[in-house]
Amino acid sequence: MVLLRSCKKTVLASALAWMALAGSAQAQPVAAQAQAWPPKPALIAHRGASALRPEHTLAAYQKAIDDGADLIEPDLVITRDGVLVARHENAIAILKADGTIQEATTDVADHPEFAARRTTKTIDGKPITGWFVEDFTLAELKTLRARERIPQLRPANAAYDGQFEVPTLQEVIALARSQSERTGRTIGLYVETKHPSYFQSIGQPLETPLLEILAKNGLNRADAPVFIQSFEVDNLRALHQQTPVRLVQLLTPKGSPFDQSLRHGAQARTYAQMSTPAGLADIATYAQAVGPSKTMVIPNVDGGHGQPTALVRDAHAAGLQVHVWTLRPENAFLPERLKGQPVAQASQRGDARADMDAFLRTGIDGVFTDDPAVGRAAITALK
Repeated sequence: MVLLRSCKKTVLASALAWMALAGSAQAQPVAAQAQAWPPKPALIAHRGASALRPEHTLAAYQKAIDDGADLIEPDLVITRDGVLVARHENAIAILKADGTIQEATTDVADHPEFAARRTTKTIDGKPITGWFVEDFTLAELKTLRARERIPQLRPANAAYDGQFEVPTLQEVIALARSQSERTGRTIGLYVETKHPSYFQSIGQPLETPLLEILAKNGLNRADAPVFIQSFEVDNLRALHQQTPVRLVQLLTPKGSPFDQSLRHGAQARTYAQMSTPAGLADIATYAQAVGPSKTMVIPNVDGGHGQPTALVRDAHAAGLQVHVWTLRPENAFLPERLKGQPVAQASQRGDARADMDAFLRTGIDGVFTDDPAVGRAAITALK
C-alpha cells in the first residue's frame, strides 16, 4: 500500500485530517480556534490548475495536486435534482445579444436536445442569457463535456475541450481523499457557495446539501481539511451556527455583498468598510479567514507592485487568516512591469514567480493560484 511507503509522521497527519477526531474547537472564539492545518502559507489551487487544464474538472484538480497544491477549490452550484457540482457559475454557457457564445464551460450549446433550455435569468441583479445548471438533472449534465472558459487567453487548454465531465462535489471529495492517501499529505477542499441568495430564492439552497455531504464524508468538524467561502455574509453567519468547519469571508475592492444590498440597499456595508479594523473584528465573530482580492493586499502602482496595505496586519490583529486571490501567470492578469518582454499578447506568460514572491513576503496565510507549480516553487524557496 502506498501509504505504508510514506513517512509515518506525514501519513499520520494526513490520515488524521480525513478522520473524525474526538473533541472539537467549537467552544473557543471563532477566530481563535486552533489551526494545526493547513500549512502556512497554504497553496490553494484556484478551480484546480486552471492555467493548465479546463477549470473545475477532475483533470484540473489532479494536475494541481501533482504540482503541489495543499487545497483544491470547487465552486459549487446545484442541479435540478439537488446534486452539488463544480462550476465557476451556474450559467454553463452564456450568450451575447446576437446569440453567439460569450463564455462557456460546457458544450451544452452544441446539444440540440437541450436547445429549449436556453433562457434568460437575473443572477445577482444582472440579466444573463444561456443555459443554467439548475435546469438540468445530474444525468443530463453528465452527457455534457467541459470546455475551456477563456480560450483566447488559454488556447492550449482548448485542446482538452470535450474530454472531461462536470464533476460532482462527491467526486471531488473522493479525489482529494484518494490523493491524500497516495501522496501521504493532506489535500484539502476550499469550497465556494456561488450566488447563495439566488439559489435560496429559487428554493434550492446550497448550504443544506453541502453540510449533508460533508457529514456523510466525516468532514463536518472543526479540524476537517475544509474551508467554506462566500462573497455574501448572511449564509456565512448561518453556517457559523450550523457547522464548525472553517469559514472564509471573501472581499473585493468595490461594492457590497449582494445579500446585504438586497436587505439594506444603498445603506449596505461595503467590502471596503468590511476591510477596516472594525469590519474585520466583526467578520472574526463568524469566520476564521478573509479572502481579499490581490490588489487589496498589494495595489498596482505605476504598472508595478505598490507598497502592501495594512490589510494583512489588521486581519491578523483580528485573529483572521488571509488567503489572497487570484495569482495567474498570463500577461492579462499581471502588472505591466511583470509582463513578458516584449509583450506579444495577453495570453503570453509573464513573470508569475515574481508576482507570487511579492505576495508571499506580505505574510499572507494562503494564496489562490491558477498555476500551483509556480506557487510550490516559491513557497519552497521561501522556507
